[in-house]
Amino acid sequence: MTKNTLGDLNNILFEELERLNDENLTGDSLKQEMDRAKAMTGVATQVVMTARTVLDAAKFQDDKMDIDSPMPRMLVGDE
Repeated sequence: MTKNTLGDLNNILFEELERLNDENLTGDSLKQEMDRAKAMTGVATQVVMTARTVLDAAKFQDDKMDIDSPMPRMLVGDE
């Protein structure tokens, strides 16, 4: 099942932290898990940055003086 919320992302990252905290994980298994964690961190960072951009755009839309002024096309698509 696809997980698509920031709450889901948070849970996934904590699950990874628990795997990394497993004292029985050593050698190649530990290295593999560390590589996986690094990749997950990179993707998670991009997801959070995208969410921040969306939030900033929503704040801008809410705060702008002229409510009828259009948002930049790249932020809203082909509306």
